[in-house]
Amino acid sequence: MGESTSGDISGVKFLTVAEVATVMRVSKMTVYRLVHSGELPAVRVGRSFRVPEDAVNEYLQRSFFQTG
Repeated sequence: MGESTSGDISGVKFLTVAEVATVMRVSKMTVYRLVHSGELPAVRVGRSFRVPEDAVNEYLQRSFFQTG
């Protein structure tokens, strides 16, 4: 469902920066740093960012394996 290479994003769930921070147990500033550095993909909606839930899960998965 989450992987959409055809451009269809109808099934993608987007999270706010605050929601991502809660899921990752980090500050909102940390999420902004990850977004601005390109480590965490996001779309801009007005003045805010929305992060695909799948991107958060993939980031955490990658980070988990790098530390182990």
